[in-house]
Amino acid sequence: MTVGDILDLLSTCDRDTPVRLAINPFFPMVHRLGGVEKAVDEHGRPMVYIAESLEAEQFLPLPPAVAVALTWEDPVEAPPRRRGATGPNADQ
Repeated sequence: MTVGDILDLLSTCDRDTPVRLAINPFFPMVHRLGGVEKAVDEHGRPMVYIAESLEAEQFLPLPPAVAVALTWEDPVEAPPRRRGATGPNADQ
C-alpha cells in the first residue's frame, strides 16, 4: 500500500472522524495512532511509518464486522434458536 492508496481510501471519510489502528489478525485489537514518520529503508527508498501512540493505548477488541471486512475472520452466523425452555430446570 502506498501513501496515495491511503489518501484515496481516506478521501471518502469525514475529516473529523477518529482513526484507529487494527493490529494482529489472530487477536485483533484497536490501538490509537501516535504519529507518522517519513524515513528511508535500507535501500534508500522513501518510506512512511504510521506509529502507535506513545501510551501504547489498546482499546477494545476489534469489532467483528471490521475483522470480517479485513478478511481476518470468517463471517459467523448465529446458531439457530431452539423453541421451548432450556436450562437445568427445563423439565420441571
